[in-house]
Amino acid sequence: MFRQLITQNSLQDWTYALLVAAAFILVLHLLRRLALHHLERVAQNTKTVIDDFLVDVLSATRVLLTTAIGLYLGTHFLTLPDALEKWVGRIFVTVMILQAGFWCIRGLIFWLRHHFAQGGPEDEGARSMSLSLLSFLGQVVIWVLVLLLMLDNLGINVTALVASLGIGGIAVALAMQNILGDLFASLSIAIDKPFVIGDFIIVDDMMGNVEHVGLKTTRIRSLSGEQIILSNNDLLKSRIRNYKRMQERRVAFAIGVTYDTPAEQLAHIPSLIEQAVAAQSDVRFDRAHLKGFGAFSLDYEAVYYVLSADYNMFMNVQQGINLQLVRSFAEEKIEFAFPTQTLNLNHSAIPGLANAAEPIAKTAPTSASAPAAVNPA
Repeated sequence: MFRQLITQNSLQDWTYALLVAAAFILVLHLLRRLALHHLERVAQNTKTVIDDFLVDVLSATRVLLTTAIGLYLGTHFLTLPDALEKWVGRIFVTVMILQAGFWCIRGLIFWLRHHFAQGGPEDEGARSMSLSLLSFLGQVVIWVLVLLLMLDNLGINVTALVASLGIGGIAVALAMQNILGDLFASLSIAIDKPFVIGDFIIVDDMMGNVEHVGLKTTRIRSLSGEQIILSNNDLLKSRIRNYKRMQERRVAFAIGVTYDTPAEQLAHIPSLIEQAVAAQSDVRFDRAHLKGFGAFSLDYEAVYYVLSADYNMFMNVQQGINLQLVRSFAEEKIEFAFPTQTLNLNHSAIPGLANAAEPIAKTAPTSASAPAAVNPA
């Protein structure tokens, strides 16, 4: 075939073919640059995205395309054997399919970026996560189609290839169940969005801010600084608490006062608690009640809402409430309860100690208080 190519074409034919090929390569390259320059100037003066789209797609044109077009046109000045002419046409079409794949990829990325650029800063994490996952999956689908078209153009039986890959894919899928499970879990996260990048979540006993959501794993930055890596499949099987989406925080706290507090002061304590809560900003008071009789205290329970999900704000509010209650209780002479035990001594009930009851009463009170070993909470 190559011997026929050399013998059937003269030096003049080769010269014409090379000149035509070089001329078309140069002209097409210059046209590409001129078109890009003109479209870029137009895009700067307009607000539409169509010209931006054309600039972005046209910039994905490879030098391989202009070279392939120039060489293909140059071969028309040569006498080619039938087999070689057939393969030249197939190779040219293959290059065109490959270039079409580059254009589709660039167009897909441009459209996704433009689509996910719309929105406020509050959903930036969701848009970033969806953009990365969809762009990757879109590129995989496009390149698979490009590969199949190229193989079909080269004369390979794609139907048989796809069938064989389907049979082999079953075996591969069985061997890669965990990886495929994580892959589909990432799709579920991208579509359902139980959390997005930037959310503060708690998974079992682990907590932190979501930094990255990949095809197999999700990475969380914990409060202590280390990075926690969880597989997407295991993550979706867990119960996730997303604190970023909390609109307001319900807070219930308890205090205790001593049993010798008068009833009038006991009835006044809920209003003192309400005043302490109302003195804080961005809160909503709910209730305060004498809840019950504890082992060493009269227990009160109060509930209020912080109108923000910020944890630091919640702690500042709770600190302000506690300080205000300390001041109010000091003014009203109300004592906070602490763990105590009362010991009652009855000396007359013990034979032989009746005469010693008076000295004992002088040295030890009949009612003594001592701290008890209890949980401070």
